[in-house]
Amino acid sequence: MLDAIRIVLVNTSHTGNIGSAARAMKTMGLKNLYLVDPVTKPDSKASALAAGATDILANATIVNTLQEAIADCGLVVGTSARSRTLSWPMLDSRECGDKLITEAANYPVALVFGRENNGLSNEELQQCNFHVCIDANPEYSSLNLAAAVQTLCYEIRQHHIALQRAPYIEREALENPYPLSKELEKFYVHFESTFAKAGFIRSKHPGVIMSKVRRMFTRTRLESQELAILRGMLSAVDKTVSESKKD
Repeated sequence: MLDAIRIVLVNTSHTGNIGSAARAMKTMGLKNLYLVDPVTKPDSKASALAAGATDILANATIVNTLQEAIADCGLVVGTSARSRTLSWPMLDSRECGDKLITEAANYPVALVFGRENNGLSNEELQQCNFHVCIDANPEYSSLNLAAAVQTLCYEIRQHHIALQRAPYIEREALENPYPLSKELEKFYVHFESTFAKAGFIRSKHPGVIMSKVRRMFTRTRLESQELAILRGMLSAVDKTVSESKKD
């Protein structure tokens, strides 16, 4: 299950933080590191701070966008240290570790960390199924990137150990199939296109409506069959709109 979990760092500014994050991962048995548009690729400073986890740096996958990093993932959890205008389904640290381990048996899962100075953008957070916030001291809750990676990787490992000791506990939870991130993104593109044609969404300014649509379906956590039904419904609307325009 640990092999199906990827740690995703978005637009990291300092290579030393990449190395320290790799070290944090390896101490907890995780090895899949994805780097999204890093300011600088891992270098000698990253290797020095990796302290023996240079194999993780060497095998890191570097991509241009978060969407590329999570396309084949069935569960994506984004880290967020502050409240947002548009609330999202939230997990605490332990719930995050539990959910990632539970669903890693079915498909790749991702835990996403944002920029050192301002975290993940709202657009990036909306690509996540859940957000996680580490319950740190409210009077001083600032964690550096490596510390945040270490904390959440520890929770992942604890749930992995618990599952090894009592695997029957989680079996029932593994039976519900969820769509992959790329399938959800295709659905949102289809949804926006359909209702733009129908006149409900302004094609040049989808803005708030699509953000709230994403939140609505994220809260319900669509299963694969449910997503297929909705795609069929959208196709039916597309056909009706096209025929009405011909008349």
